[in-house]
Amino acid sequence: MAVRYRSGVSVIGLIYIIVGVFIAWDRGYIDSELVRQVASALLAIFLWFLVLLGVDLNIRT
Repeated sequence: MAVRYRSGVSVIGLIYIIVGVFIAWDRGYIDSELVRQVASALLAIFLWFLVLLGVDLNIRT
């Protein structure tokens, strides 16, 4: 009998991560500056070709 393996995050795992992020935000471990820095870093990673062309992907308020 073949067993199928389903990759990905389960619903319980997703809820666990969402609750963890909320608790970290509530306790001050995550703030808006950190979110901006992470978002800028992710943009630079996924749109690296724009960075090479001189586009500034820093998110500012």
